[in-house]
Amino acid sequence: MLAATWMAMGVLSLIPLCSAETLYVTSGGNDAWSGSLRSPNVDGTDGPLASVATAVAAARRLDESVQRRIVLLEGEYFLDAAIVLDHRDNGLTIAAASKGRATLYGGRVVDGWRREGPLWVAPVPDVESGRWDFRALVVNGRLADRARFPETGTLQHESRFDVPWMSTTGGGWKRKPTEEELTTLKFRSEDLPAEIEAANAEITVYHMWDESLVGVASMDRQKGLIRFSNPSGHPPGAFGVHKYVVWNTRCGLTREGQWYLDRAAGRIVYRPRSDERIETIRVIAPTMESIVRIEDAEDITLEGLRLSVTNTPLRAGGFGAGAFDGAVHVRKSRRVRLENLEVFNVAGQGIATDGSAVTIHGCHVHDTGACGIKAPSGHIENNRVHHVGRIYPSAIAIWGGGRGAVIAHNDVHDTPYTAINCGGRDHRIEHNRIWRAMLELHDGGAIYVFAGENTVLRGNMAFDIPDTGGYGSSAYYLDERSTGCLVEGNLSYGVARPSHNHMAHGNTIRNNVFIYDGDMRLTFARCSDYTFEDNVLQASGSITFSGANVLTVMRNNLLDSGVGKVVGRTVEQYAETGNTPWDLASENVVGPARIEAYRDGRVRYESGSPALERDIGRVDVHAAGVMNADRPR
Repeated sequence: MLAATWMAMGVLSLIPLCSAETLYVTSGGNDAWSGSLRSPNVDGTDGPLASVATAVAAARRLDESVQRRIVLLEGEYFLDAAIVLDHRDNGLTIAAASKGRATLYGGRVVDGWRREGPLWVAPVPDVESGRWDFRALVVNGRLADRARFPETGTLQHESRFDVPWMSTTGGGWKRKPTEEELTTLKFRSEDLPAEIEAANAEITVYHMWDESLVGVASMDRQKGLIRFSNPSGHPPGAFGVHKYVVWNTRCGLTREGQWYLDRAAGRIVYRPRSDERIETIRVIAPTMESIVRIEDAEDITLEGLRLSVTNTPLRAGGFGAGAFDGAVHVRKSRRVRLENLEVFNVAGQGIATDGSAVTIHGCHVHDTGACGIKAPSGHIENNRVHHVGRIYPSAIAIWGGGRGAVIAHNDVHDTPYTAINCGGRDHRIEHNRIWRAMLELHDGGAIYVFAGENTVLRGNMAFDIPDTGGYGSSAYYLDERSTGCLVEGNLSYGVARPSHNHMAHGNTIRNNVFIYDGDMRLTFARCSDYTFEDNVLQASGSITFSGANVLTVMRNNLLDSGVGKVVGRTVEQYAETGNTPWDLASENVVGPARIEAYRDGRVRYESGSPALERDIGRVDVHAAGVMNADRPR
């Protein structure tokens, strides 16, 4: 019923109001007209406006006591500057006349393509003069891959930074990195081709849970030293990670569909796909970091729009690649509603807000360079977010925080780092469907809670989360200072470490089902006072509780190890010091769980399963993820 109500509201909200307070915009309109007519009148003296900026200015002249509405008719709108809404626009709605049929672009079309052997090139004079720089390009509707060296995998550098990390709570590095350590990288000269152009090259320096994108100021092959044009977020070699990749050089142009920006020559160089034709290619390069900015405003609504093509500056993105603006960027605003937007092919974040009472519903955010949705204290429901972190792999698909956030019924997949992150207090993270997260970086999970207080993780479904090494990955992760949290009624499968807990205290893990084809591991490092009850764990290999000594309550669980090995290990600080003395059989069941099916989200047991006898593990998360007419709530 609720899903149907949302759908009805979405449809009704896209029907223009027939009143003087509604302004129409179309790409074939005229900014000298009033905008009060949906189509031109018979004598051609009045009709819709041509630009959104003119419509915003006209709306500000209308009576503020009534609902003001700007309706974009079907078409494409290339902006000269971001649309900025402020207190003068309180109560304004900007909507597409038909959902998904009006597209706003934060870039411009690149023309003048010519062939240069197997490559195509186009002039961009503003790049040569230094007035324009970008690291994203949209070719025939897709976010094209940049030239990359090596073609796959990573290179190994020789920089070292052996300073201990004291945890985020502990203040970070025991010694602050020097400027020299943040701006240099030692490399093996034989690893990089001689033809790499320092003026064009950019380098991703990998850390543990984030990365730094830096420019190359100079490259000294004799000394094996690269100097950066901007500092990295952590020193190369920190956390014992020595991986790097070089972007935007001609020698990295090895596959069809790749491009690089030749800054010295002021041109784009593109290696076409076999099915592309130079006569019909359409390339859009970004000219702005945001398409819509809402600042110090209230009661603003955006509905049914598509937003595409934005840029990012050359700098390290920090944790979660959170340093970049959103295509939709909301600052210091209240009661903002973003409904049925599609945000795609952008270099920065899709949607980024720091306001209060922000609602993001029914949006489709994909192919972003950084995060998908970042909305502290927001209500984030029924969205599809995927293929984020295309430029900055530390990107988080959905990033909540603050107080009282609701993150529910979202589909999240194909993320290089964490799918959902939320810190702060009193949040509900419920009924989300998450798969193929943590594909590249480490120390994150399908759902990652940092310093969360009284946060509930309930009814979520996480599956096929790989462990790429480093500090690992997990399904449900409670990190530093998380306390009073409840992890209940969730399902995970295809995740070797379903539950990871670090410097967290007084939390409860109850009535979940964790399934893994291999050795399963649950970890509790520097934690205390945990309750672990009514859960069903099934692994074809062993089941290990690392830090079992912090489980104050460990009862009524069904533990099914295919090799008959369920182990509790005592952890002091981060070191396992021996087996935990416990009598599992006295309060738990160690034996076959007899799970019959689970991949559709409905966990079903064979007759005679101890789970049925004890009435535990009754997890049904088939309705997790986006709700629509085909999947009623």
